[in-house]
Amino acid sequence: MRSPLRRLPPVLRFAAVTMALTWLSACGEGVLDEEAEVFAQGRQALLNGVGSSAARAALTKRWAPIHYQDVDVTGSHSLSGKSDFLTRVDFDGDWSGTNNWDNTGSRALTAHAYQSVVETSTHWYLLYTFFHPRDWSDSIFDTEHENDGEGVLLIVKRDGSEYGALVGAVTVAHKDFFSYVPSGSPLASGSESIDGTLSMASFEGLPHPITAQEAKGHGLKAWPYFDINGDGVKYYPSLTLAEQPSSATDSDVRYKLLDIYSPTDGLWTRRDLTTLFSSDGTFRGDTGGGCGLTAGNCGTNSANAPWGWDDQNDGPILRGEIAKDPAKLAAYYFSPSSQFSTTYTFNPFQNIGNPDQP
Repeated sequence: MRSPLRRLPPVLRFAAVTMALTWLSACGEGVLDEEAEVFAQGRQALLNGVGSSAARAALTKRWAPIHYQDVDVTGSHSLSGKSDFLTRVDFDGDWSGTNNWDNTGSRALTAHAYQSVVETSTHWYLLYTFFHPRDWSDSIFDTEHENDGEGVLLIVKRDGSEYGALVGAVTVAHKDFFSYVPSGSPLASGSESIDGTLSMASFEGLPHPITAQEAKGHGLKAWPYFDINGDGVKYYPSLTLAEQPSSATDSDVRYKLLDIYSPTDGLWTRRDLTTLFSSDGTFRGDTGGGCGLTAGNCGTNSANAPWGWDDQNDGPILRGEIAKDPAKLAAYYFSPSSQFSTTYTFNPFQNIGNPDQP
């Protein structure tokens, strides 16, 4: 059931959440909304660093993208648009990568995104992964494949404020990365040219970046460099709600943030699970379930988790470093490079810091 706050306009909704936080602080018991309670706990934990899941949840919720998903309803493999809905890797109740294409039509696709946090003394690196069970096509000349993971890295400068300042972003669109900066950012082009401006919009009274994914292949860029063309879904972040769009044109859907390091819901702790991954950072996928409009045009093991993402021509940035070594990537993509510390204080991808500490 949706929270009653969902019926309010965004400004009034934010005011209600703020009142809930005030009540929690003043009375020490009870809140008006579960989302406000979870967020308040995370804010408090963030004072002690990003080692706890609650702290990472609050930080990544604060900057999580408003996400536009273009939807195509044509062709049998679109499932009337459902094949473009966001969901979690285990949406079908198991951790097998080879039945996700098959189960897309028969299971609910509640919206989720995976978040991870990496920290240096100068910046937080927030990575958001959006998963689809199908990379699909309605043309016999295009290939398809099971599973699809693409996302965005947000670079947040630790400026002494509670959540820092968002200064840059790098998105993943298939085999290419694209870089953006919001208006007023101190970052300039480095060894890679900046591809555009990172647009922002207000959600719950705070500015959030806007990202967009194309239909079918789900490449991701900052909006409006990709946009909804006709049918499409607009997703908004949550710590507690995971909703399935009511239609291919639903403009108000919550996606729930999942900690990628979590032993319960995450992917990183399952990186050696052979039913889910065929090799390091590559999801296992087969040609079953009707994938491929013609024989031979369904790929196997064709999608990647963040530690498998790679740009095909960005020089010294290696496969997976957008997740494992984002400070190196930031110092290469943007200038001045000297502003980026490359010494990590929290980076579970490199076994630095314990993501399970209280």
